[in-house]
Amino acid sequence: MLANYLARARRIIPALLVLCSSLLVIGWFWLPNADYKTLAGHVGTAVAFLSNIKFWREAGYFDAASHDKWLLHTWSLSVEWQFYLLLPIGCLLVWHWFGKRGVKWALIAAGLASLLLSVYATMRWPGAAFYLLPTRAWEMLAGGLVWWVTRQPASQPASQPASQPASQPASQPWAAFAELLGFALIIFAITTFDATMQWPGYLALVPVVGAMLVLAANRQHSWLTANPVTRRLGASSYSVYLWHWPLVVLLTYAGEHTNPQWVILAIFSSLIFGELSLHWVENPTRRRLNNQAIMRQSMVLVAMITFIGLVATGVWGLIKVQYPLVMQRLNLEIQRIADETFNFNPSRNTCHLGLNKGTDSPLCEFGHGEVKAIVVGDSHANSIVSAVPIASNGKAIELTYSSCPTVLGLKKTDPKSRCHEFNNKAITIINENYSNSTKIFIINRLSLYIYGYNENTQYQGIPLSYFDIQYDKPSAELNRQFKAHLIKTMCSIDNPSRVYLVRPIPEMGIDVPKTMSQALMFGKAAPGISISLDEYHERHKVVWEAQDAAAEQCGVKILDPLPYLCSEGRCWGSKNGRPIYYDDDHLSEYGNKLLVPMFKQIFTASATNEL
Repeated sequence: MLANYLARARRIIPALLVLCSSLLVIGWFWLPNADYKTLAGHVGTAVAFLSNIKFWREAGYFDAASHDKWLLHTWSLSVEWQFYLLLPIGCLLVWHWFGKRGVKWALIAAGLASLLLSVYATMRWPGAAFYLLPTRAWEMLAGGLVWWVTRQPASQPASQPASQPASQPASQPWAAFAELLGFALIIFAITTFDATMQWPGYLALVPVVGAMLVLAANRQHSWLTANPVTRRLGASSYSVYLWHWPLVVLLTYAGEHTNPQWVILAIFSSLIFGELSLHWVENPTRRRLNNQAIMRQSMVLVAMITFIGLVATGVWGLIKVQYPLVMQRLNLEIQRIADETFNFNPSRNTCHLGLNKGTDSPLCEFGHGEVKAIVVGDSHANSIVSAVPIASNGKAIELTYSSCPTVLGLKKTDPKSRCHEFNNKAITIINENYSNSTKIFIINRLSLYIYGYNENTQYQGIPLSYFDIQYDKPSAELNRQFKAHLIKTMCSIDNPSRVYLVRPIPEMGIDVPKTMSQALMFGKAAPGISISLDEYHERHKVVWEAQDAAAEQCGVKILDPLPYLCSEGRCWGSKNGRPIYYDDDHLSEYGNKLLVPMFKQIFTASATNEL
């Protein structure tokens, strides 16, 4: 069994380590700190074959765009490694208890169970369904099933050449039809399926069945699979796979990922890198390792993985503690802009609740003196809270939960979210623990929950909340329910005249620090990222109407950030050449200070009234 593991390791590990090492070296001289830290973390999990778990855990609200992740494609390597690590162990255990026949039925049962789980999980937990082994195992078991069904009988004639494939070729007419149908299914999936469709789920059956048909046909002399070009691509396919995605990310950084000429160049470049990797890495290391004893092979491979893993971990740690040697590697202007990515609320991880953090807020205090305000809401509230105590000359309490709008009765499409429970507790805390003189600022990215993301993600345009039934696109009925529940929530707060609803913060739709710094990295001018006021009002019309209705019916007040963030008919992503967002929609600690005058007028007016 160890020999089987080593055979896979000799093929997979050296080329992967060369890719990771190359990216770390290039990144040192070129990538801004935030991106380099992310890369280092991904290298560590890639060489440990845990990147699928890493990317699954990252698939949340603060996740970077997939096209910014240099090693995103290694998730499938990790799944494959985990599968082939566990498969022999599972087969041996079943064989021991139930014999050869038991193994066959166990594999069929496992494949069906994995497929059913994949279909269910894709609808309920899409991130887990995409990245994790239990929902992907059936795809690899399908290939094993083909081998089992088409394998040669054990009692083959002695005259049969030993080099003949282990699987039995199908009859020629059937084989040709099966192969063509298989390729047709694969091509159909490639050209028809897109990122808006739930995946893997039942849709994955199309390319998987297609691949099964091609394997079952086993046409050793097919013009489709036996021609020199196909065989050459097959030999270098693993290395081509390794290098293709970093080239996609490079095009994204350069802003050329939609340029056909650059895309074609990247495709040919991946083929060239694949050939170089095959001849200079894969083949030589496989030959040299194969000539060593099993124990020596194991030690060499483990040492290589450990070394790269330690280097990656060290880089990640140095950036985390902001070690000067690492932080000051690049052009100061590029770094100044890129580092705005780090300029979020330093207490975010401690004070801002979310998945797996419960619903009991630590009620973090910002500022000094008496408590003058409570900031309630989602991550937009967390990104702005530090501006409030500057305006009030007192303390502000944070009461926030990630991706959770302050709307009673609202349910999140993410079943792990405890938003409903948190909101009930938040309103109770406000009503029971804080006096009527305490200002309540409610700040949420409200349009997100009824319209979905406006940035380019697989969930773009899909509402993230519901009240009775879920919607896969914006709905007038959902908007009506949202408005009614928002009004009900505001009216449930004691003395609602102390409550201030903040209008939605403009959403840029693209990551501001990344876009600006990446332009500079390629010698371009940093773009002036903005959206028009017309775009803003179109997206947030329903929210404004709901807030206005709450103000009229409950007596809450409205605060408008647009005069402080917008000018000349546009809302800007930067000021004086510096980003005011740390991503596409959250104000940075620099950006939120632009709102201090907005909050200050509230406390100044209150002080005047008290006099």
